[in-house]
Amino acid sequence: MTRLTYPEIGLTRGGPLPDGYRHLRYRRRIGTGPRVFAAAGEAVLTFRMHRATGAGVRASGRRAAPGVRLIVGVGPVTAPCEVVWVAQEEHKIGFGYGTLAGHPARGEEAFVVERDEQDRVWFTVTAFSRPAGPLMRLAGPVAVLFQQLYARRCGQVLRRLGTVSR
Repeated sequence: MTRLTYPEIGLTRGGPLPDGYRHLRYRRRIGTGPRVFAAAGEAVLTFRMHRATGAGVRASGRRAAPGVRLIVGVGPVTAPCEVVWVAQEEHKIGFGYGTLAGHPARGEEAFVVERDEQDRVWFTVTAFSRPAGPLMRLAGPVAVLFQQLYARRCGQVLRRLGTVSR
């Protein structure tokens, strides 16, 4: 049985984001073509993108799959999460994870790589969150800014990882 700290499970996959949360939508073009798409998708699913940002990641599995648990750490802050959905489709690769007890926020965040009709490859972060405790409440706008900067950093790193030859 999961112990997610919010009831709106899976809404970052494509449903409308729920009211009562801060919403984040970040999108960046990271390249063109099937090789970039495959490399970037693999970096997302194996948590390589997260690690390449400088975040510490401990995961109960090597790849994103529903039920895999992660602890993502940035500096002194740790954030326990659980993967709630995974997409491995012809033009879409990614996953969403939800917050567990001990995470400074409540909500969900998704990291998705998509290839459009013009063969362009896009990276998207979609999230909804609200403070779970005093740390996030005190951080207020700084916490929101950090989440936006982290999404941007993920996009920068993924652009590099998607174009690096293997």
